[in-house]
Amino acid sequence: GTAGPVALAAGAIAVVLLAVPAVPGRPWQGPLAVVAAIAVALLLLTHVVRRLGGITGDVLGATVEVVTTLVYLGLVLSG
Repeated sequence: GTAGPVALAAGAIAVVLLAVPAVPGRPWQGPLAVVAAIAVALLLLTHVVRRLGGITGDVLGATVEVVTTLVYLGLVLSG
């Protein structure tokens, strides 16, 4: 609750833009991987808040691990 929505949006946009050169020849693949991972994180956090009534440090850690893994997979998989 300490970071506002503007900071969250600015950070997400910065990461998406930094992901553009991540895959040479495919400027769309990095941002797509980041956006997909963020969507999964939001779904996971929504589910956890509904089931547990809030989030814990363990939930945040697990979310970071899931998002990192999804971004890595999105960057290495080529269509």
